[in-house]
Amino acid sequence: MGLFRKKDRVIDLSERYRQNQHISKVKETMQAEKTKDSSPGILGFLGSMASASPPKEESSVDALDEGTAEEKRKRLIRRLMDMTSRIEDMSNQIYHLQQRLEVVEKKLKLSKGE
Repeated sequence: MGLFRKKDRVIDLSERYRQNQHISKVKETMQAEKTKDSSPGILGFLGSMASASPPKEESSVDALDEGTAEEKRKRLIRRLMDMTSRIEDMSNQIYHLQQRLEVVEKKLKLSKGE
């Protein structure tokens, strides 16, 4: 029978780790370029254009899209958690109102019976 068999499952998180490392490296290079561009070069505002690197590969754009996708996912999770907590609060309020109605109904029945 297959009741006591163990399934050999391996979860590989290395790909996710590499993606996070790549995203952090891209962010660091963008931050370094931003600070480098903000400082005046030899020719003032032309210095930043002269020292500019060639256009980035699409992989860095994809990494930024993943970053924004990650931010969107976090915002969605935050909104879902907020909505869930609101639903729970409303459910609790409804429950308490039901309990209060039952108490009122019992009091009405007792007062009619006397």
